[in-house]
Parts: sequence; structure tokens; C-alpha cells
Amino acid sequence: MRGVVLLLAVLAAGCTSAPPRYLVGDAYRMGGVWSYPREDFALVETGLAVRHPGPGFGARTANDEAWSAGRALGAHRTLQLPAVVTVTNLENGRALTLRVNDRGPVDPGRVIGLSDRAANLLGLPAGGAAQVRLAVDGERSRALAEGRRPPPVEIAAAPRAAVATESLAPPPGARGAAPVVAAAAAGPAAVAAAPPPRDEPLPETVVQGSPQPGRLVIETATLGSASAAAALAARIPGARTEAFGPRRDRQHRVRLGPFASVREADAALERTRAAGVSGARILVD
Repeated sequence: MRGVVLLLAVLAAGCTSAPPRYLVGDAYRMGGVWSYPREDFALVETGLAVRHPGPGFGARTANDEAWSAGRALGAHRTLQLPAVVTVTNLENGRALTLRVNDRGPVDPGRVIGLSDRAANLLGLPAGGAAQVRLAVDGERSRALAEGRRPPPVEIAAAPRAAVATESLAPPPGARGAAPVVAAAAAGPAAVAAAPPPRDEPLPETVVQGSPQPGRLVIETATLGSASAAAALAARIPGARTEAFGPRRDRQHRVRLGPFASVREADAALERTRAAGVSGARILVD
């Protein structure tokens, strides 16, 4: 009986942990690669998605929300948390809007980690990866950000001395006014707190579109200088430069591939990072 009581106490402690919060966070190292979180309400990117194990039973996500394999949730390395994104499986055309509330995936060659529920709805293979495109829902993500920012710090107004007035006798020929006595002392000015955070599940609506699988490539960097791009490409076996954009604002990206399989892309990514290019990533072209 004592063991049951102790177990219930542990579970209760887990349920009363810190409430969810809005988080951007500092740079951190995961899977041997540094990531730099930032707010981005218009992000659209492609890459490979995998299943994300989450922080474990009874644990909390990076922004102190509850993780559940049975909910459509996601993990991203740099997005603000929470964020709302639409993930499209380019291999089968299925799209799902879900909540991102954790950091990951651990594998830096993957663009997003999905809970089991989200992965099943999108048709990801067990233990495998799938080509995806993710797009941040700017309106809903901004609403979450505004509702979850820490409340403003209560600021006390500058103290004011009490002020009193005294009625004097009116001068000859003048009418007397009603006596006025006023006293005021300012207290602290309380700032309205932000509404309490809410972890609301999103509707699990899968939209079926047309499959649009692409080619796996590795992009190491995008530079404004053609010479700088050429110098970087020279450091990486098999890399090439590609110019794009208007002539007056021409950009140059350094890429490898395309690759016939995920295994080939992963091997090339590992070689690229071994050459000192830590920002390289796999994307779908």
C-alpha cells in the first residue's frame, strides 16, 4: 500500500510540473551539431522526416508541454516553441497540420521529428524516413507566441508625495468656493498579466494531394559572392555552385547530388561535415 501511495505521489508531482511556456532559447549542441533557435513565422523548407521518440513517459518537452505519442506533435531544431506547421509527405501527397513543441530530431540530417500519431497519419514508414515539405502557419503560430510570452514584469511607479490643499478666506467682494481637500499617494502600477498558457490539440485532418517526390541534394551554403562560393565548393569533393536570383542580386549556392537514396545522401552529408561545413543539410529539390 505504501508503494502505491508513493507511486501516486510521483505521478502527481509530474502532473504539477511547470506550466507550458513560449520558448526560443539559446544555441545548443545535439547530435554533434550546433543549432541556433530563432523566431520564424514564414519558414518553408524541405527535407527528411523521421519518428521522434519524445522526451519519455512522464517527461516534458523543451517548452514544458506534455508529449504524447498518441497526439499529432512534432520536434524541430530551431523554430520557436510552440509553433504550428503543415507537414506534407511528398512521397504520398498527405498533408497534416500539427503542433511543434520539442527540440529535435537528434539526427541533424533530418528536418523534423514526428510523433507516432503524426507519422502514422502521414504514412511514414516504421524506422525509415520520408521526403517532406513543412510550412509554418504564421497566423496561428503568432497567436501562440503572443499568448505564451512571459507576462511583463510588474513595475512600480515613481513615488509621489501626498498633496493637501487648504481653504483660505476669500478676499473682500469675492464669493467663496466649496472647500477642497485632496490627498493622493500613488501605489505600484500593476501590469496585466498574459493569459495562462494552453496546450490545445489541433484537429487531426489529413488532406490528400498528389505525390510530388523530388531529388535528394545537399546544400552547404548560400553566398552572395561567386568567388566565395567557388572557394567553398573547392573544399568539398563533388560540390558545385549554382547561381540563382535576379542579376542585380545574384546569389550562389553550393550543392552536392542528387542522390539516389537516403543512405547515399547521409554518407555525403557526413563527409561534408567532416570537411568542416557544419551547416550543410539534406533537402528535396
